Amino acid sequence: MLPRGVERNDSAVTLDCLGSGWVGDGHQETWGDVRALVKTSDRPVVRSARIRAVCSAVFALLLFGGASGGLAHAAAPVTLGGGSGIVVDGDTLCTLTAIGNDKSGNLIGFTSAHCGGPGAVVASEADQEAGIVGTMVAGNDVLDYAVIKFDPAKVHPVSEVNGFRIDGLGTDPVFGQVACKLGRTTGYSCGVTWGPGQQPGTIVNQVCGQPGDSGAPVTVDNKLVGMIHGAFSEDLPTCVVKFIPLHTPAVTMSINTQLADITAKNRPGSGFVPVS
Repeated sequence: MLPRGVERNDSAVTLDCLGSGWVGDGHQETWGDVRALVKTSDRPVVRSARIRAVCSAVFALLLFGGASGGLAHAAAPVTLGGGSGIVVDGDTLCTLTAIGNDKSGNLIGFTSAHCGGPGAVVASEADQEAGIVGTMVAGNDVLDYAVIKFDPAKVHPVSEVNGFRIDGLGTDPVFGQVACKLGRTTGYSCGVTWGPGQQPGTIVNQVCGQPGDSGAPVTVDNKLVGMIHGAFSEDLPTCVVKFIPLHTPAVTMSINTQLADITAKNRPGSGFVPVS
């Protein structure tokens, strides 16, 4: 026996939620298998405490949402670290350089500025259904970096992705040092460092790179030293097989140069420390 004002049929429970406290437009709201008729009324209609309680519960469910047929559950945080694939503004694939905290405690990450600029939204390539997990908040086109502020409730930061580990920051590599990178397109590869590039803040390394690897972390002895910027020369062959070094070197942007610029301008990311 249902209380007055509640009707049941085979598919739904209909609540006639009238009276003061509810303002409706005569339409029908549905959540799961409960349907509530929300109506306007020129005069207050008193309902029992039981009906008011049921109506309150239904409208709370409608207000806070939920999947059809069950209560909503918070999505598990996506896992992101240096080398993870990211999607910028829903259509641009790039690689996350690193993730950690700045001096203000913000969860911060980096990628290339040519992947997107301030205001661009970021999702995890591996879990795009999780939706937006971060927003680009600063950048520098000349030094080719973009600062991403992540939502700590939506992201689980890690220091290792597919065996590629970042154990803090390192100094700029010099000629002869072996550098390694992890990109979402060509994966893991290593090669010798040739030395500084033609532009300030650049380093030339014999690592493999393809579109989508932009922003990929470059490390020496597991210390982050930079991010992939692009190919050294369009006149040399591009990397086809990463284990055969007969391809153009990659240009790496120095993470130290980028962080110095961020700190000098007091931008988000100042005092960045990679997650350990």
